[in-house]
Amino acid sequence: MNKSMGNRKIIMKEMRGAAFLRRLELAMVFSFSHAIAFFISQFLILPTAAQPVFDIIKQSPTYASCNYDVYPDSVPDNLTPAPADKHPFYISHYGRHGSRYINKRSGYDIPYKMMVQAKGVDELTPTGKRVLNEMNHILEDSEKRWGDLTEIGREQIRQITRRMFKRFPEVFADSARVAARSTVVPRCIMSMESAMMELAQLNPRLNITMDASKRTQIYMNHQDSKLYRTKLTPEAQEAYDAYTATRLGNSRLMEQLFKNPDIIKEIVDESFFNYYMMKMGLFQMNTHFHMAERAKQLLVLFTTEDLYRMWQIDNALWYLQYGFCPLNGADYPYSQRFLLRQIIADADSCLRIEKPGAQLRFGHETVLLPLICLIGINGYDLQTTDLDEIEAKGWWSSSVFPMGANLQFIFYRSDPQDEDVLFKVLLNEQEATLPIATDSPPYYRWADFRNYCLAKLDEYEKTR
Repeated sequence: MNKSMGNRKIIMKEMRGAAFLRRLELAMVFSFSHAIAFFISQFLILPTAAQPVFDIIKQSPTYASCNYDVYPDSVPDNLTPAPADKHPFYISHYGRHGSRYINKRSGYDIPYKMMVQAKGVDELTPTGKRVLNEMNHILEDSEKRWGDLTEIGREQIRQITRRMFKRFPEVFADSARVAARSTVVPRCIMSMESAMMELAQLNPRLNITMDASKRTQIYMNHQDSKLYRTKLTPEAQEAYDAYTATRLGNSRLMEQLFKNPDIIKEIVDESFFNYYMMKMGLFQMNTHFHMAERAKQLLVLFTTEDLYRMWQIDNALWYLQYGFCPLNGADYPYSQRFLLRQIIADADSCLRIEKPGAQLRFGHETVLLPLICLIGINGYDLQTTDLDEIEAKGWWSSSVFPMGANLQFIFYRSDPQDEDVLFKVLLNEQEATLPIATDSPPYYRWADFRNYCLAKLDEYEKTR
């Protein structure tokens, strides 16, 4: 799966067969998928900017896990109608893979080994013994699945694709072209394939191609080594340590799990233990229904205040490392300059075609977040040295990159000769704002956006 898939055309005969297999699969997992949908609808919500983060976490605890948040099962269908005589004709997209297992066992081993050590000296309370039992089940389920796409993840991608098709049927009409591209990571390839299978079911006549090659990683998954080295300068680390000093630790958790918390601190680091125990519970919400039920047995150990403090700790770190933070030089989002240039070049090329269809790209949150900051979507180009300001000013990473996160550019024109092309941006399927002027928000002129972005990139590259 890590090798290049090449540029493979999906033949209609194969897709008809695939569609049959997909229907069979749906029949087999019908009740399970509905269980997932019910669970997500009960436990997750779509956050709104009007709600304080604390209230969002109170209603939807997984929001506290930032990039481990689970994509909502449904989104409001309240899109602004296009200006008169303008119709959607092309979609450009970059999306994160769906929900996955944790990348490495080490993330779970930190709290697990501490619990095992405490058990070895008979320091676990009855609650501690029950929690350790749940942790054993979670580790058993996750073993040799590190980083794998889950059934919840596949269903997220199918639902997002289905909604895209139903919202913009003109783009996917008749034998429209859909060019899909993925990074070479298996969960991204499988997310791409889940999306294409869904489209093939919705319209078997689509002309679909898929590609996952190291040749395109320069923009699909670029990690700038020079910028990476300055992600956390001494000044940034000092600010982060000061910000987190009053938010780490959880003595109440220690009292729930250990007979003598003061003694057990010799083998259990309270701050690390609290953080990673919460992460273990929150991450398992991404796997499958039964494990999510087990994960909730861990989450009941924490109050909303506990989860909120962890969100603040993580959100600040994401801003420091991936946002326009002056403490790090305010330039890390430029790591995605190649992707932004590619999106612009692809769009310029497609505007010359009568029926360009869609270009769908599947990658990672460490690409999507800095890309959104670079463009300045919804004010995520915020610059501040005061970490207390980022929450107050709406820089909430959880709203950008839950599992399955996606950025969609929807293009509009009256006919193929119309040079006044408009577009709008959907962040996680909701209309977003851009830092340029417009007479008809959320619609913007493509030429204005193109000129703004290219000038910004050119200016940066002069000084690099």
